[in-house]
Amino acid sequence: MKKATLLACAALLAGQAMMAQSNSNEVTYVEDASQGLLINSFKSNWFITGQGGVSYYFSHADVHRKWSDRFAPAAGLYIGKWFTPVFGGRLGGEYLACKGLSDFNSGVGVIPNQMVDGYYKTYVNEFGVTFDLMVNLTNWWCGYNPNRVYNATFYVGAGGYWSVDRSYNLQSDGTYEKGDWNNCSDRILTVRAGLINSFRLNKHLNLNLDLRFSGLDGHIDCKTSDNRTYGSLQAYLGLTYNFNPTGWSAPIVPVCPEPENCDELRARLAAADARIADLESQLRDCLNRPVEKVEAEKAPLATIYYPIGVSRLTREDRNILGAISEVMKSNSKTNYVLTGWADNYTGTEQVNIRLRKARVDGVYKQLVKNGVPASQLTATTNNGNLCDLGEKYVALDRAVTIEEAE
Repeated sequence: MKKATLLACAALLAGQAMMAQSNSNEVTYVEDASQGLLINSFKSNWFITGQGGVSYYFSHADVHRKWSDRFAPAAGLYIGKWFTPVFGGRLGGEYLACKGLSDFNSGVGVIPNQMVDGYYKTYVNEFGVTFDLMVNLTNWWCGYNPNRVYNATFYVGAGGYWSVDRSYNLQSDGTYEKGDWNNCSDRILTVRAGLINSFRLNKHLNLNLDLRFSGLDGHIDCKTSDNRTYGSLQAYLGLTYNFNPTGWSAPIVPVCPEPENCDELRARLAAADARIADLESQLRDCLNRPVEKVEAEKAPLATIYYPIGVSRLTREDRNILGAISEVMKSNSKTNYVLTGWADNYTGTEQVNIRLRKARVDGVYKQLVKNGVPASQLTATTNNGNLCDLGEKYVALDRAVTIEEAE
C-alpha cells in the first residue's frame, strides 16, 4: 500500500511538471480513423448510379452466329446505400438486349426471315428489377480513405426480367414485315456477379466501369428441351452521384502538444525515479528490520496529587487509598514504597522538606488505618521533581507515589 502511494505521488509530480511546461500550448482534437469508424444514420451515404453499355449473349447455338453480331445494348439505373465503408447494397431497374440463335421459328424473339447455318436469329429485350450486395474490396483490404482515387467493389445479386420481342407478319409474297414490340408473357430469373471499378472525380461524382456476368433462365419455347440456362457478359460505363454525407466519421481524440524541450522533464523524471527507488529501499529495510522488544517502565500503583502547600488528604483521596489498601492486602507478599514529592519551583527548601514528609506520612497512616500491614510499607521522600516538565506543570510534581518494591 505504501509503495503504491509513493508511485502515485511520483506520477502526479511528473504530470504536473508536464502540464506546467506545456501550459502555453493548447490541446487539439482530431478524428482518428485508427480508433474505428462510426456507423452513420440510415439517411446517410446514399447514392444513385446511371450506366449504359453492351452485353454479349451466350446460348447453346450462338457459336454459329458471327461474334460481332452478338453485341447488344444494355443499361441500368440504381439507387443504393453504403451501410459501412465496406458493405452496401443497391436496387435498380435494368434494360438488357440479347442476340442469340434458336432451333425453330416459333421461339421467343425469333426473326423468321434471318437464318444462320440452319438456326433462326433471335432478338429479345429484357426489362427487370435486380438487387445487389456490394463489398468495397479496397476499403476492406487497404483501409478506409475518403480521398482514394480508385476503389474496386465486388458484388453479387439476383433479379427477374420481363421479356419483350417483336412480332413479324407474313406477307402474301412470302416475306415478313416487322410488327410491334409485344410482351412475350415470358419471365426469366437472373443471378449475377460483377466488379465495379470506380474512379473518384470529386466528393460527389464517381466514374464507373462495371464488368458483370449474368446467368439467365432460358426462354419458354415450344420445345421444353430448349429451356436452358444461358449467360451474358456485360460491360458498362456509368456515373455515380453520392449524396451528403458522403464520408464516414471517426472518433474524436485529443492530441496533446509535445513540450518544446524535454531535457529538463527527463531529468526531473530520472530524479523522481531515483527518489522512488531510494524510498522503496528504505521501505524494504524498514519492513525487514527485526522488532526490538522494549520493556515498558513499571507505572506506579497509584499517585495522590496535592494543591500547593497542602499535605492533608481529601475525602476522594481516602476513597482511592481504600481501594489501594484492598489491592495491597490481597497481595500480602508484595512490599510497596511510598515516596513524598514537592515541587522545587515554589516555596523554600525547608517548606518543601516538611511538605514531602507530611504528605508521605499521611498516606502511610491512612493505609495502615485501612488494615495494610506496616511490614509491607516503606515511606520515603525525594527532593527532586516528580515529572520535571517545567514551572508551567508544577502541579504534577506535588504528589505521593505508591509503587511495588523491587
